[in-house]
Amino acid sequence: MASEPTRINAKSPARPEAGNAEFDQYANGYTDLVRTGIRASGEEPSYFAAMKARYMADLLGYHTCDSTLDILDFGCGIGNSIPHLREAFPASRLHGVDPSGDSIRLASAAHADATFSTNTDEALPYADGSFDVVQVACVFHHIRPPNRLNWMREIHRVLKPRGHVFVFEHNVLNPVTVKAVRESPVDQDAILLPRHELLSLVRGSTFQQIGSQYIVFFPRSLARFRSLEPFMGWIPFGAQYVVHAVA
Repeated sequence: MASEPTRINAKSPARPEAGNAEFDQYANGYTDLVRTGIRASGEEPSYFAAMKARYMADLLGYHTCDSTLDILDFGCGIGNSIPHLREAFPASRLHGVDPSGDSIRLASAAHADATFSTNTDEALPYADGSFDVVQVACVFHHIRPPNRLNWMREIHRVLKPRGHVFVFEHNVLNPVTVKAVRESPVDQDAILLPRHELLSLVRGSTFQQIGSQYIVFFPRSLARFRSLEPFMGWIPFGAQYVVHAVA
């Protein structure tokens, strides 16, 4: 990597990564914990999950076709993204994977229209070329830096040829975002990724047609300006950014 990733509360033990179940402790109260972490935005967690699903559908032009896609939510937690993925991709088959067994049990109970799996080692429990789209919504900052390339390569492995990955992450250049992560109960030991690090991971996993942009510029109090956000993706002050690539 070009430089050391931004560390939040670096004295604490590293966050749980794919391959263990330490996130079980957050499963039952996860939504409330996330709500606390994003209170500065004035939005509910569902707003951001819906925004990401719409972003992917719009970029893929899904609204102009009725294709049945296989979509994986990598690091799905308790499945909060599933209803929004279903709305954005109504004809598709939805899947979720997470290292937390408790989270997967809650997701399976709440979302009968999707299938869920637990990953407990260094590989995803899917065959090569299983998915058309993989969503990774603010997950990589929970993976220890030495293991990030392995997981990006695993995502590439389970994508079909010409399949798409969308990786959403927090922007380390936005001070409000950094403060929110520092104060979030579920992010106390997060190691944030600068955009150039995530781009390096994607390039190192043989993805093609790699692009990125900044997103989430205005809180709810300034929602009247959100129509401008599609034109602001080059400005490095969005609360988050997204990297999109093709396998």
